[in-house]
Formats: sequence, C-alpha cells, structure tokens
Amino acid sequence: MAREFKYRGYTLEQLKQMSIEDFAKIAEARIRRKLLKRGFTHEEKKLLERVKKGKNNIKTRCRAMPILPIMVDKNFKVHNGKEYVDVKVVPEMIGHRLGEFVLTRKPVFHNVGKKTETPQQKEAKS
Repeated sequence: MAREFKYRGYTLEQLKQMSIEDFAKIAEARIRRKLLKRGFTHEEKKLLERVKKGKNNIKTRCRAMPILPIMVDKNFKVHNGKEYVDVKVVPEMIGHRLGEFVLTRKPVFHNVGKKTETPQQKEAKS
C-alpha cells in the first residue's frame, strides 16, 4: 500500500483547502517570507491566476515561484534559460520552488566517445 502524503502533519486535501496565508504559517521560513512579507511579483500573480482557473500545461519563466498545494497534479513548462522543460508537480514538491526541478546547465562528460591512446598503447604500436 502506498503511504498517504502528509506535509507537516496535514494531508493533501487539508492543504488544498487552506488559504495561502494559512499555508504560509506552516511552511518553511524561506517560503513563509516569500508569501507573507515580500509577496508575489506581477508575473507570479498571473501564474497563480492561471493555476486557479484550472489550466494545465502552463508556460512560465517564474523559477522562484513556490510550489503551493493548488499546483499539485498540474503540468508546467519552466524556462531553463534556453528552452521550456516539462515539470509535473507531485505532492512531494510542495514547499520547493519551480526552478529547483529544471537544470540550467548540462552535465559535462569528459572524453566520452573519444578514442584516446594511453602511452603504453602508443609504445606497443611502434
């Protein structure tokens, strides 16, 4: 059986019925300061309106937007600086930020695909 998701002792249904202010009171300090003191930017307010309308597959550049309970089970296309990357929000992401789930840099793999010879192989040839 799958365990029921809980965030700080609250189930997902309880979290979805909370107002943003009530959620901010139980959230971590970074998210609480964002929600209560600094507030949302204009772009974040527009994003929140689109989420409340029930839209899915929302394009955004708001990487600093905290993931709220009303965003669960929605698809977002978050900009990584070059392109939009798909992110499906699951309950475990609540309290994080959208940008945490989209890498802005590609991992570097050195010498992949190159056929380099070691000094011992060069000696064996000659």
